[in-house]
Amino acid sequence: MDSKEFTPDMPGTLIPTLTGKPDTAHAFVPAPLPPKWEWPSRLWPLLLEARTAIASLDGTGKHLPAPEILLRPLQNREAQLSSKLEGTITDPQDQALFQANPRYPVSDQDSVNALREVFNYGRALRTSMDSETRLPLSLRLIKELHAILMDGVRGQNQTPGEFRSTQNQIGRPARFVPPPPAQMTEALYAFEKYLYAGGDFDPLVRAFLAHYQFETIHPFGDGNGRVGRLLLSLTIAEWCKLSGQWLYMSAYFEKNKNEYMDLMKSVSTHANWEGWIEFCLQGVVDQAIDAQKRCDKLLSLHKDFHNRLKKGTLRIAKILEGLFESPVVSVLHIKNKFGVSHATAKSDLKKLEAMGILSELLGKGNITYYCPEIYRVTYEDLP
Repeated sequence: MDSKEFTPDMPGTLIPTLTGKPDTAHAFVPAPLPPKWEWPSRLWPLLLEARTAIASLDGTGKHLPAPEILLRPLQNREAQLSSKLEGTITDPQDQALFQANPRYPVSDQDSVNALREVFNYGRALRTSMDSETRLPLSLRLIKELHAILMDGVRGQNQTPGEFRSTQNQIGRPARFVPPPPAQMTEALYAFEKYLYAGGDFDPLVRAFLAHYQFETIHPFGDGNGRVGRLLLSLTIAEWCKLSGQWLYMSAYFEKNKNEYMDLMKSVSTHANWEGWIEFCLQGVVDQAIDAQKRCDKLLSLHKDFHNRLKKGTLRIAKILEGLFESPVVSVLHIKNKFGVSHATAKSDLKKLEAMGILSELLGKGNITYYCPEIYRVTYEDLP
């Protein structure tokens, strides 16, 4: 990290480190939130557009008897894309099969690592949504989410669920150097206070201020990006009083990865809060509109599929509902889930295939089917 990039306007301080390496000679310690920044009037229209977009999205699922039919596909997409930002790429069909039969990798080289990482992200998402058991926004919750994310995967030696005790860096050579452990701890306590506070900026803006702060502190040895994006969806939902975590930003961040990283760093070097918040609010508009399209298509599919089913058994109706949770299903999975014979499970899936709802997947083993229409709406880019 080049200390000369940091201007006198930087919202924090540079301190020397003890690494002995030129690229990590200094670390940046962010000042506590809220920033000393005056909201620019030119961003009011964009903020209004963003708040209107997420309110519309929230309204789509708010009154559904089973909002999971929309939330789970959005969560599955988020798990894939958030992990992709960290370089973990898996096939959604393989991921869905893994979700039905999860297991731990046997070595760091085991390909199951990637599948487990995405699976863990989905688990952490659902944990953060559970209003009955979820902890309040706090450092304890952040550590719990990290422990779930790192459960049994590469990097688990980075003390899952515990903040780091050594200096870390972003990039090699270092593009950015977060606070050393002692200063990191102080910054985290100040960050937790900000999570409890309120009233400085619009709640949506506050969520992105907090996202910057968390990623800048970078408190874990591994998994900071994923935890940060989990926390972002959670703060948006809670602070904007949404009925659920309808908005996920990973697709936008992944599509604009370089700008995302550059703007975040420009906050540290030049206090470029305006550029960072404008970028994020535009992302909210884009992702809310995209999620709205997906929700509308999923609702239409849900109605259409049940019209096709008509006189099916209760078990087949449950299998159909399960496709919105995971659009890939195997005969073995149905056999185990419902306690039926292999022949009965296969017959049920064949009936859904005859209705045009399922198609057989070749090369996946164990007679596997998928729902092409739900799969496309969930994972592919929409026009």
